[in-house]
Amino acid sequence: MRTTLTLDEDIAAKLKEEMGRSGKPFKEIVNFYLRLGLNTPREARGGKPFVVRARDLKPRISMEYDNIGDLFELAEGPLHK
Repeated sequence: MRTTLTLDEDIAAKLKEEMGRSGKPFKEIVNFYLRLGLNTPREARGGKPFVVRARDLKPRISMEYDNIGDLFELAEGPLHK
């Protein structure tokens, strides 16, 4: 099948580099890499899925949160005023 395909500059450069390295024609290289990409299962393309692990966010300081002055002093130091 003949078709017109517009390639990004970086992809065209890599294909030309592969042509020079392998000595194979452009058509053969494009078909090879398209088959490779299209026949790869979707799960294998993206690598491992990103998983968020929940953690308990207990307060790390032992003080009452009712005293705003103590909280400022803890966060900004004794010269917070």
